[in-house]
Amino acid sequence: MTAVALKFQVGARTLASVKRRLVRIALSLDDALAGTAPSPPPMTGDGYLVTSLPEALVGQVEVGGCVAVVRQRYTRFYTDLTVGHDAWLAGLSGSARSTLKRKTKKAEAAGMAVRAYRTAAEFDAFYPLARGVSARTYQERLLDAGLPEDAASVAHLRAQAAADGLRAWLLTIAGEPAAYLCCTVQGTALRYDHVGHDPALNDLSPGTVLQAAALRDLFADRFARFDFTEGEGQHKRLFASGGVACVDLLLLRPTLANRATLAALTAFDGAMARAKRLAQHPRLAALAKRVRR
Repeated sequence: MTAVALKFQVGARTLASVKRRLVRIALSLDDALAGTAPSPPPMTGDGYLVTSLPEALVGQVEVGGCVAVVRQRYTRFYTDLTVGHDAWLAGLSGSARSTLKRKTKKAEAAGMAVRAYRTAAEFDAFYPLARGVSARTYQERLLDAGLPEDAASVAHLRAQAAADGLRAWLLTIAGEPAAYLCCTVQGTALRYDHVGHDPALNDLSPGTVLQAAALRDLFADRFARFDFTEGEGQHKRLFASGGVACVDLLLLRPTLANRATLAALTAFDGAMARAKRLAQHPRLAALAKRVRR
């Protein structure tokens, strides 16, 4: 059980949050694909947060009187690594293949190089270079989701590398670190855990180019799938070959405070969903485009 901040969030910006003591049940990609509902342990705090629960199983997760609310819906994307690189590439749209080729050529012309890391000693070389990139990324500045720097987390990553449970890549431009990818093993999949690129080099698309290079390596590795984890995004949709429709399910004790929190979260999430739909209206989209100019 841990203190979980239930966030009132607009995009990457958190407007407010309410903390609750929750048991977090995080399903792996293997779990989500198996389609078996989890059995929550006895309740000791305010409730549970179940992540990556297949949407079809929402009604099958019930805990003694808890009030359940779906916080978000998303596709948990993955790439099937058993099909081979050529078959995966052929499965992409012509536009996607053209985009990857064009971006890779542009990065190569700027002096791109990619290096892979997997052992503990190699992780020691990778980490300080990747941390330098991470410190400049929006993931670290806005989401507090950069490459960890506390001693315990770094030691854990190194231990995973020593046990053949880590794969990492660094992309450089003209010898300078520009993007990194650090992934760990979970079941039969390799997870998309820590990623970032130097925003000053956005025009070279270093993150996209690095992801393509990493997947090329992984088709010759031992993993069944590359797991893009929770949440969606254009980057994930570009590289994925499949996905599972999932939800994050919040279950809280039916106390007055918890009911008030759930009501506020539900109202806020509903308002954000309506605002997103309105923003996609052609006239509003055109107006937003003019304002950005």
